[in-house]
Amino acid sequence: MANIVAIVGRPNVGKSTFFNRLVEQRQAIMDDMPGVTRDRHYGYAEWTNKFFTVIDTGGYVTGSDDKFESEIRKQVEMALDECTAVIFMVDCKTGLTGFDNEFAKIIRRSKKPVFVAANKADTPSKNLEANEFYELNMGEVFPISSENGGGTGELLDALVKTFASEGVEDPDAGIPKIAIVGRPNAGKSSLLNVLLGNERSIVTDEAGTTRDAIHSRYKMFGNDFILIDTAGIRKKSKVTEDVEFYSVLRSLRALEESDVVIVVVDAERGLESQDINIIVLAQKQNKGIVIMVNKWDLIEKDTKTADTFKKDMLEKLAPIDYIPMIFASALTKQRIFQVIEKAVVVFNNKTKRIPTSQLNDAMLPEIVHYPPPGMKGKHIQIKYITQVTAKSPAFAFFCNLPQYIQESYQRFLENRLREKFDFEGVPIRLFFRKK
Repeated sequence: MANIVAIVGRPNVGKSTFFNRLVEQRQAIMDDMPGVTRDRHYGYAEWTNKFFTVIDTGGYVTGSDDKFESEIRKQVEMALDECTAVIFMVDCKTGLTGFDNEFAKIIRRSKKPVFVAANKADTPSKNLEANEFYELNMGEVFPISSENGGGTGELLDALVKTFASEGVEDPDAGIPKIAIVGRPNAGKSSLLNVLLGNERSIVTDEAGTTRDAIHSRYKMFGNDFILIDTAGIRKKSKVTEDVEFYSVLRSLRALEESDVVIVVVDAERGLESQDINIIVLAQKQNKGIVIMVNKWDLIEKDTKTADTFKKDMLEKLAPIDYIPMIFASALTKQRIFQVIEKAVVVFNNKTKRIPTSQLNDAMLPEIVHYPPPGMKGKHIQIKYITQVTAKSPAFAFFCNLPQYIQESYQRFLENRLREKFDFEGVPIRLFFRKK
């Protein structure tokens, strides 16, 4: 059984700071403004050779009219159901509140081992004030400081004693990662929730709802992979808040760590300049790419609408012409599984290896039929081709004068490779070396 620890509490008590300390990365966004964390956020931690999953949650509040607060409460309750132990974080500076007492009743219903972490106990006097939380009647209170790490050792020593096993160091090691990226409010979180069959990410009609990059394990089509929901990426000039700035950074980092990106485009708005920027960035980083044209159910259509839409997108993306496009709707579930199925195909294309003999048998006759154009009276000959070991398809062409291979001929070779071996959705790199 996996060791899963949920960090819960009311807003702004330091849950995300403590989460980042446990996972030893700045994964969760931190800000003094309450309500920064909204979705469940996962990471991996280790203490005395015991490995466990940590869930960071949003601040639990009741009696609020804020449309996010009710969704955050659902996310917290899901984390309580999923975990094997709970760290209930409270704040020494503000002391025991009615919200703490109210939330304690909900935590007790989970019947999980609970550890009360009295955060912001940065001074001896604050350590003493932590005793106030014994009124919660939830066992020992651990005065800690998420900021500087004080007292966390005692808390973790007690926590790991409840684990049934030593756990797995990194359950996600070696598993393909598919990032769902795009502009704000294009439907990225809706897609993730429909695929997973539960409310993994909070969805509203307000742009910027998702802030952190949300990782979810997913099994389908005989594959096991990780889906990453990201915050909407806007132009730098449009980013005005610190929280959104860090959200965008998390999204870009998720794109970097992914193998394949699903770029979600709003069908009502079409392919905009920021969508193109995201696609070009993914291409430069040699990621597999799938375009999902979302909200297709809202478009008035005839038999030529999809073809016209696709032609328009290809013109805007030129010379990038190898990306598959799926016209879908997360709301009506139209073709959404085709999107993820295509992402799996693209991942397989990205990781495929072509035997050298097969590569030469297919490509050398093409080169003989249409040889490289001569330069400065020189005759260029390509003698041999092999696939280079890399994270994305890369090929080395050995020839007598590699410096004279023209860009137009490189495009010809790339097109023939795609035609012969199907590299749909994947950038190809070509290298020319002297034989």
